[in-house]
Amino acid sequence: MTTPIPQPPGIPLLGNVFDVDPGNTWTSLQKLWEKYGEIFKINVFGQQIVFVGNVALCEELCDEKRFRKYVGGPIVEIRHAVHASLFTAFADEPIWDVHHRILAPLLTPATVADQFNSVRDCASELTTKWAGVGGSARLSAMGELNRLDMETTTLCFFGRKLNCLTGPEPAVIKAMDGATAEAVKRPTRPKLLNRLLYQSKFNRDCNTLRQYAVDCLEYRKANPTDRKDMLYTMLNAKDPETGQGLDEKQIIDEIVTMPIGSRTAPCVIASAIYYLLKNPECIPKAREEISAVIGDGEFTHDHLEKLSYCAGIVRETLRLSAAAPGFNIEPLPDTKGPVVLGGGKYQVPAKQTMIIVLHGVNRDPAVFEEPEAFKPERMVGESFDKLPEGAKKWFGNGKRVCIGRHFAWMWNMVTLVTILRDIDLEMADTSYQMKQDGSFQIKPVGFDIKVKPRSR
Repeated sequence: MTTPIPQPPGIPLLGNVFDVDPGNTWTSLQKLWEKYGEIFKINVFGQQIVFVGNVALCEELCDEKRFRKYVGGPIVEIRHAVHASLFTAFADEPIWDVHHRILAPLLTPATVADQFNSVRDCASELTTKWAGVGGSARLSAMGELNRLDMETTTLCFFGRKLNCLTGPEPAVIKAMDGATAEAVKRPTRPKLLNRLLYQSKFNRDCNTLRQYAVDCLEYRKANPTDRKDMLYTMLNAKDPETGQGLDEKQIIDEIVTMPIGSRTAPCVIASAIYYLLKNPECIPKAREEISAVIGDGEFTHDHLEKLSYCAGIVRETLRLSAAAPGFNIEPLPDTKGPVVLGGGKYQVPAKQTMIIVLHGVNRDPAVFEEPEAFKPERMVGESFDKLPEGAKKWFGNGKRVCIGRHFAWMWNMVTLVTILRDIDLEMADTSYQMKQDGSFQIKPVGFDIKVKPRSR
């Protein structure tokens, strides 16, 4: 006999609509996980959604012989900005395979390494700025790192220098926050309400995102280059199987998609700064490693694989922050009858939408001792290698895993190492405790820092 999946009490017709705050969906789900544990479900306007929050069930749902990515809810809504892109294409849309075959070769570990110098130089621009602001100035960690992410992504992928680390914040940053936040909220409201009260701002934000892409495209046309970057590939490459290329609308779709995906990285580094300042004993360990590996010389790509403790900091931050907070799963379309989970413990319908809540998975006490503690050493060497695969799903899974994960890893490592090497950090408010919010990514909210050149 199977065990019933727990569900919070609901109200007629609306179900559990008030159990999930549309303004902070993932925090609501974290609270439900804390109350109900490894699996729970809710019903919203007649639609049942099942949530999974431990390593074993996560690993089971990542079996691509039984399950696949589900494209629905907020992902469908953001198609208003990017249409059928690598992030949002439905499983039966052949355009995903075409775009993936064209663009994936640009994002392998080897090809990403070619962008190392640009990533490092952008990070150094940020720390140079920080060194000059004076130790008493309050800076928004997320605001600063969002600028760095946009600067780096636009330069590395599209060959355009925005120079946005100083001056007014680019409109695309605010528009991306607005569009993705609205995409998460829209499935929780009646469609008529969306059209009447929220559509115009959603349209403006999506149009701003697409104008950013148009500007990148027009800049390239006005400034021809022999750079064989992602934009060059979008403009010139053909799919080796079908001979298809990307038309201009599809290029704009994918230009917008890339920074939407990369926005997870600044959430990770802002969170890493928070965890390091709350656990200051980790900072000298990281700096000793940086000094031993890099010394006073130039930071190069070859150094990355030797910075194992710094890598542990990034992985432990990915675990605790769950900056990419989850992903959607459904049984394969030819699945017959109810789907059994957990070795027969649970049962769900064959067409059931399920969401993996990484906040819960990453705190599974069966896998992580002291799951709320920040311990980078558990993410290094043999300790990391022994972790089950279900405990390492920070970038998604399988065929639809994040295409930019190797670039994101390099950005995280380079940014963290550069900051620790050059800058002393402190919390602007020493009583601050982590508060998260977000949509496709979750970030520290209201987290301000003070920065100054590192004392040596």
